[in-house]
Amino acid sequence: MGVSRCEIINVDVTWQDISPGGMICEAANSQNFLTGDWRVEKPVWNPEKCKQCSLCFPVCPDNSIPSNENAQRSDFDYDHCKGCGVCAKVCPFGAITMEAE
Repeated sequence: MGVSRCEIINVDVTWQDISPGGMICEAANSQNFLTGDWRVEKPVWNPEKCKQCSLCFPVCPDNSIPSNENAQRSDFDYDHCKGCGVCAKVCPFGAITMEAE
């Protein structure tokens, strides 16, 4: 079996030899990257204001709002949240605010 393009990236490889941007080399590889490090703002959840309406959960593009089997949310997965703020925009109760990192 040959070496995949994802395995050959190192300091000696030229830009012509690397994988094109956006290429998915293997399934579920996003779990290997802490994309939350890209954030400049982070969402802050106030559980006292939260009515557990679950409007925030389906709009999160990073699946960074954990919820249990009863669709009740808990705090953010900050390892993968990129801080886009969509959750804060859809929350009708002001339970999510954005703060600078």
